[in-house]
Amino acid sequence: MFSSWFFQVQKSQWERSLSQGLWRIEEKAEKSQTERRFTMNRAWTLFKAHPYISNILGYTALFASADLIQQSVLGRNPVAVSASEGSDGIVWHQTARVATVGLCFHANFNYHWLRGLERMLPGGGVKAVTRKVVLDQLIAAPVTISAFYIGLSLLENKDDPLEDWRQKFWTSYRAGVVYWSTMQAVNFAFVPPVARTAFVGGIALTFTIFLCHLRQQHRH
Repeated sequence: MFSSWFFQVQKSQWERSLSQGLWRIEEKAEKSQTERRFTMNRAWTLFKAHPYISNILGYTALFASADLIQQSVLGRNPVAVSASEGSDGIVWHQTARVATVGLCFHANFNYHWLRGLERMLPGGGVKAVTRKVVLDQLIAAPVTISAFYIGLSLLENKDDPLEDWRQKFWTSYRAGVVYWSTMQAVNFAFVPPVARTAFVGGIALTFTIFLCHLRQQHRH
């Protein structure tokens, strides 16, 4: 009987310890989740309060990240001067130029373009979304692609700033029509207007990597 009683006591203590341990784990998880939710809500509040600044900073980081990924994963600039490379093989001058184009043009253009497009064609209905997508591909797409190639050529002081644009524009535009028509349809249909520039910036990472990589192909 003593052994049975002792076993029951040990079992009860073990169950109580296990229950307390699980309770502490759940408490920590809930606290961590609450803190993350608070941080996200605060970030969202700051974004809504200062959307322009948030978009400017976001696009600068986006374009810099796209070039770094292109150099690190897809291959660095084949005509880069070795003196401009860092110890890790990254051509930081090139990354700075790409970030500058994103900062000076794309962030500002997309911010004002998307706001103007929503004022001109408000709503998320099928007709409104379709018209927005068509206008976006007819106007914004060629402007932003051209600004990317010509802007970088100007920053590189190329003798012919239109050379890359002539060679790469149509390939970029055709690829962009397929990619951006789908992404912008989702953007215009489901994303709140205040967050659309940020959404475009997020999905633009893949396309900017493509542009950075395409620009380095067959360069002499």
